[in-house]
Amino acid sequence: MSNVEELPRETLVPSEYESLVSMGVNALEAIPGAVYLCDRDGWLVRYNSEAAELWGRKPELGVNGDRFCGSHRLFLSDGTPLAFEDCPTASALSTGDVTRNQEIVIQRPDGSRFVALMNIRALRDRRGVIQGAINCFQDISAQHAMAEELRRKSADLEDFFENSAVGLHIVSGEGVILRANKAELALLGYSEEEYIGRHITEFHVDEPVIGDILNKLGSGDCLESYPARLRAKDGSIKHVSITSNGRFEEGKLFNTRCFTIDMTCVHTAEAARQESDDRLSATYEAATIGIAEADEDGRLLRVNDALCRMLGRTREQLLAMTFLDYTHPDSVGQDAALYARQVAGELDHYVLRKRAFKLDGEIVYLDIHSSSVRDADGEFRYGVRVLQDVTLAQRMENQVRESERQLRNVLEAMPAAVYTTDAEGRITFYNRAAIELSGRTPELGDMWCVTWKLFNTDGSPLPHDQCPMAVALKENRAIRGAEAIAERPDGTRVPFNPYPTPLHDADGNVVGAINMLVDITERKQAENRQKTLIDELNHRVKNTLATVQSLAAQTARNAEDAKDGYRRFEARLLALSRAHDLLTKRHWENTPLDALAKEVLMPVFGLEPDRITIEGATIDVGTRVALNLTMTLNELAINALKYGSMSVETGTLSVTWELLPQPNGTLLTLDWREQGGPPVARPEREGLGSRLMKRCIERDLGGQFDLTFAPEGVCCRFSFLIGV
Repeated sequence: MSNVEELPRETLVPSEYESLVSMGVNALEAIPGAVYLCDRDGWLVRYNSEAAELWGRKPELGVNGDRFCGSHRLFLSDGTPLAFEDCPTASALSTGDVTRNQEIVIQRPDGSRFVALMNIRALRDRRGVIQGAINCFQDISAQHAMAEELRRKSADLEDFFENSAVGLHIVSGEGVILRANKAELALLGYSEEEYIGRHITEFHVDEPVIGDILNKLGSGDCLESYPARLRAKDGSIKHVSITSNGRFEEGKLFNTRCFTIDMTCVHTAEAARQESDDRLSATYEAATIGIAEADEDGRLLRVNDALCRMLGRTREQLLAMTFLDYTHPDSVGQDAALYARQVAGELDHYVLRKRAFKLDGEIVYLDIHSSSVRDADGEFRYGVRVLQDVTLAQRMENQVRESERQLRNVLEAMPAAVYTTDAEGRITFYNRAAIELSGRTPELGDMWCVTWKLFNTDGSPLPHDQCPMAVALKENRAIRGAEAIAERPDGTRVPFNPYPTPLHDADGNVVGAINMLVDITERKQAENRQKTLIDELNHRVKNTLATVQSLAAQTARNAEDAKDGYRRFEARLLALSRAHDLLTKRHWENTPLDALAKEVLMPVFGLEPDRITIEGATIDVGTRVALNLTMTLNELAINALKYGSMSVETGTLSVTWELLPQPNGTLLTLDWREQGGPPVARPEREGLGSRLMKRCIERDLGGQFDLTFAPEGVCCRFSFLIGV
């Protein structure tokens, strides 16, 4: 919306017609051409001296003066008299149509005539009512004379070709006769049908001669009076002297022009000089955009009213300034440098958006279109600067950019993967979460999805053009409740829920879409963990009952009395309980072996880390291994606390393990070594604890168990395979 449209009706600027009339006669003198102005009834109200000079008279202005035109008489281009009531200006006032480049013959009072090229436009008020018309015309008689001369010369050349007294013909680069004049045909006695279109060798008597001619012409040589013999239709031999040269295009012989004297070439007449059809559509001050002229130093030589309003300064104030004086400091350097290059001739023109100050200090944004006017020698005369106030548009652009920046910040801050596409599905934006989820940095312009590969929940491949985002765009609907799996370039997979939603413009047309990918890995893991826990619970309940039954039977069988049996049975049940507590705390998932050993042993021995060494390679063990290791380590710990190294303050314990890769898994070997305790003696019979540990290692884990009662301390080594 322009500034004019924003002003109240009572402050609108005058119409074009009113502005032109109010400027006075001298204002039209600035227009480089003949111009006059009529009111709505056709009465002349203004004209400049150039118009009067072309008319050869000074017509009367106003009512009862001259009407529609100041000419003495008017004629059409064919010489038909033209009444003033039917002239182009009268037609423009009647219909409101614009007349462009119409030719009319004007006769002066002295009888002289010239061809005028007229450009006429009706001038309307703000309601569209015609108030008058403006006519800009110029004398184009010289151009008409030049065109007529060209036509005459062309006709003369055609007559020369057809009616020349010497034979004349044109031959293609391949030797085919393309054209011949009357003298050529008469010379040989052929008709056009018999001669044109045939190869030139058919008419030459001497084959070596025509071969030499074609070779010379093909090499770029000219023939001057080259002797040759031609066979006429009646069989007679004609001796001719050929003058010819060749015409080449892109280095290849195109055709030859052959005649007795080298006059064949038809020179293309000099092309008529191209004339600019840009005409002044309104006077300098009627323009609604700012226009200024500046000298080579940037000092303003002329400004229009629109520029004065735009900058809130009077004409006198602006004419005392350079255009850099009202320019914001941030834009001075760029505008000055570009204008200096334009003055020097390095630039023909330039376009610049800059900030400027109004007189009251308000900042406005201006689009500058700067060009040069130079003299015939190319020397700089002055610069023409056209200025458009784009403050409102710039503010809107700034608001849009700020809104876009805030939106991008919001999307970047979101923990969920978000990306957008255009209407065809090409990716236009993605946030960091999208990079993290997909395990890659997508390319703008990728189709449909930021992911590398997609799969359905059943594991089957999901083509990108069939993914939920593609369906949402193709069917113009939001997709909810879908689930898919993304595979990263490193092979890891991420289950996710997509939420693609089409985006529409104000007319409801799809302009793109936005999609949010929610990583549901934790939910899936929780679901799997819950299922595993239930399955494991079922399995462990059965195993635990069997273990309790076995512990009860063996404890009772080996107890000294009921009290001793109860005590031992309770201790083993507590160990079994601790094992289950440990696995429950870890949700029955894999457990680091070092953490498992510490959580089993420390509650038995108390906080004495300086007496206990626990170390080995890092490895996680499953629930089955963890349960059996817990029972085994608990038996060894209780024995060490009661009878072994941990029963005295000087004793130490070392628990170490190592891993050895095997073809079918990894072999875990654990060493239990006690030192510094009471002397050790082998028991007379194998106890329940030894049998329980063997069962855990050898039967449940399929490993090997070796318990040694060395005098310096108990040593136990067991090994088994884990994983595959």
